Amino acid sequence: MATKEKKTVDKRTVLIVDDTELNRALLRDILEPDYEILEAASGLDAVGVLTSRWAGISLVLLDVVMPGMDGFELLSLMNRQGWLSSMPVIMISADGSADYIDRAFDLGVTDYITRPFDEQTVRRRCQNTINLYAKQKVMENMVTEQIMEKERSNFQMVEILSNVVEFRNGESGLHVRHVRAITDVLLQTLRRRCPQYGLTATQIALITNASALHDIGKISIDEKILNKPSRLTPEEFEIMKTHTITGAQMLEQTPQQGGGNDAFLHVAHDICRWHHERYDGRGYPDGLKGEEIPIAAQVVALADVYDALTATRVYKPAYPPEKAMEMILGGECGTFNPLLLECLQECAQRLKRELDLNSNSSMSAMEIRRVTSELLSHGELTASGRALNLLEQERSKSQFYNAHTQDIFFEYDKELHQVVFSDGGAKELGLPSAAVPLSDQTQREILGEEPLADLLQRLSGATYLDPDIQGEYTLALPGGSRKFRLDLRTLWGSEEHGSFAGIVGKLTPLGEG
Repeated sequence: MATKEKKTVDKRTVLIVDDTELNRALLRDILEPDYEILEAASGLDAVGVLTSRWAGISLVLLDVVMPGMDGFELLSLMNRQGWLSSMPVIMISADGSADYIDRAFDLGVTDYITRPFDEQTVRRRCQNTINLYAKQKVMENMVTEQIMEKERSNFQMVEILSNVVEFRNGESGLHVRHVRAITDVLLQTLRRRCPQYGLTATQIALITNASALHDIGKISIDEKILNKPSRLTPEEFEIMKTHTITGAQMLEQTPQQGGGNDAFLHVAHDICRWHHERYDGRGYPDGLKGEEIPIAAQVVALADVYDALTATRVYKPAYPPEKAMEMILGGECGTFNPLLLECLQECAQRLKRELDLNSNSSMSAMEIRRVTSELLSHGELTASGRALNLLEQERSKSQFYNAHTQDIFFEYDKELHQVVFSDGGAKELGLPSAAVPLSDQTQREILGEEPLADLLQRLSGATYLDPDIQGEYTLALPGGSRKFRLDLRTLWGSEEHGSFAGIVGKLTPLGEG
């Protein structure tokens, strides 16, 4: 009995999508001895099954001609949702014309079977497809692990070199991490506001990582000058200015290895040499003006100044973010690209949150984001890219919880359509269970019609680049109505695919409702 039960558990799952019951029955009879079978009588029915069970489906047998959503439309949807990266599809149809077959393969199917069904052909093609796909996943995972190990080593070397400079400069080591975080947020905002710069996710990740080396040239500066608590003399300042040229020369002399390494060194060189240039031409070392300054150096220059103002240094106390913003906009720190100043103002609140998170964590999300973006943007290792995205989502959740441990926190489970509170949060709210199913009626009862509409509208406007939502709401709870501040962070599969993955959030009591 035990052996039989184990065999059932180990069965792969196949989804048959066909509007004709007879066709589904024939395929079920052929495959049921070896697989667990799910059925969908239409494209829309299949969407429901895929939404709830995509992670456990090993293969989809998909008919072409169906009323409503046909097979080609369902394939397009599966591509948009990223489902095709985790499961193969075999198209089934009575039409074996070249046009049909070509279109099916263009949309991502793995194989094509024509009716009438040959039992042996169906069984072998299904088995071969599932086995081949499983082997491909193993290979992808192995390659991804190797890439991640290489990227992790590269990242650690960059951080070590950067921290050597910070140690000599008497800093805590947070400056490098902060500049990287500010650079990332500014670039994402700039990409959305100013498409003329042609920034891609890969370029943003490359610039963000290279920003860690912006002051590498300071390794050649005397510590007496680096850590002088008073104003530098003109002679000392001239020596300090040489760190830009020295850093660029160090990178020029680094052996080139081709590919991404060359791109990284090129960007890092530009940042090192020109992150003290100013938009009006009054910077150093070359007096570049306006768009003569590479955009990477412009962004890092602004990030460097913002963090220098908001951090404690040997020669000054830390200024509040509002004061730092006022000084930058007032031209007290030199002239910057007006478009970048607009981006800085727009993302001011997000910068504060990101800096808090980066200060409290010894691990950087930039490493994960960079590798993920590169894999996805090149269309490589799609399943592994999904795994990396899930890892970044878990990191985002963990950071969010760590930053708000004194509040009631929760997570929205998209697949089960329910909110799951921490045990302490459920107890504080007087809930009988930590998991609260979110039927339409439940949502209206807890929030009310108008507040619910307001929250849903806010959620519909959230994006990968702007994931956070705040608001004040009165909730109808078992112990009575109570008013809360609601902070949400939406989680996304990736920027390019724009796939919504879930929500984490916190509730802060504001008093009685």
